[in-house]
Amino acid sequence: MFKSKGMLFIYTETPVHPGTGAGLGTVDLPIQRERHTDYPIVQAGSLKGVLRAAAETKEGRNSPKVLTAFGPETTQASDYAGAFSPGDAKILLFPVRSLIGVFAWVTSHHILSRFRRDAKAAGLDLKVDGQEWQPVKPSGNEALVPTEPEVVADGKVVLEEFSFEVDEEDEVKTIARWLAQSAFPNEPEYDYWRQKVLTSLVVLPEDAFRDFVRHATEVMTRIRLDRETKTVAGGALWTEEHLPTDALLYAPVFATDPRRPNPPEGVKTAEEILAFVREAVPARIQMGGDETVGRGIVRLVWAPKEGGER
Repeated sequence: MFKSKGMLFIYTETPVHPGTGAGLGTVDLPIQRERHTDYPIVQAGSLKGVLRAAAETKEGRNSPKVLTAFGPETTQASDYAGAFSPGDAKILLFPVRSLIGVFAWVTSHHILSRFRRDAKAAGLDLKVDGQEWQPVKPSGNEALVPTEPEVVADGKVVLEEFSFEVDEEDEVKTIARWLAQSAFPNEPEYDYWRQKVLTSLVVLPEDAFRDFVRHATEVMTRIRLDRETKTVAGGALWTEEHLPTDALLYAPVFATDPRRPNPPEGVKTAEEILAFVREAVPARIQMGGDETVGRGIVRLVWAPKEGGER
């Protein structure tokens, strides 16, 4: 049974390609998605592998602490299981081009409700000024925005080519304040984004949100040139789908007491396992494909935050 828990927020600083291999649709290499919602995700196995690789870079591939937390190599996988267990990384805020204010972060009542459920399971405090925020739901084609919004003009918010009537809600501002405090990095270089979420958070109807996360991702065309002719080599033209820059995902994280016999000092309890992973994994890592062309740079924030950082 899990004895220690928390939440990992993942902020995309460059486009991220958590790939699934070849696709059957118009995009050759699509991103991972939930089957029942079609929302973008990073599957738990992929996330755990990324975190493990980052921890191995710092601690060493055969570090006893890494093996205790993440499990042994494949050839010894039957000996014992790792004690660290992340969940799928799910979308929380998705950036969409806005007519006013450059871009807005969109979410939905379903997304907020699911996040609240997952946050409770992960032991997060959802209170702002002593009051716990609640998911809000727009009606009809309406969009909910915080008071004093940046992305609204003449009572409407225009996202891509779609227009929504807006209703300013104090509760949306409260949710935005909680996100700014808990989900975004504390560093000064993130001041702009922490302030922007207070004025650019938009809660959309469910179908509208789903359409944006399905059709407003970045699709990039890649080619390979023939060295002699400087033209596209045969069969070397393909498209890749990416999560856009400035998306925010979250993943519940859990830990058990070590299953490895005689675990080393520093990882003897579930609390120490989770603390070790938080310490061993850098705040900024690479995730997904296309590492050599600068894709997949993400900033990690662990919650609850310790000492006001990470």
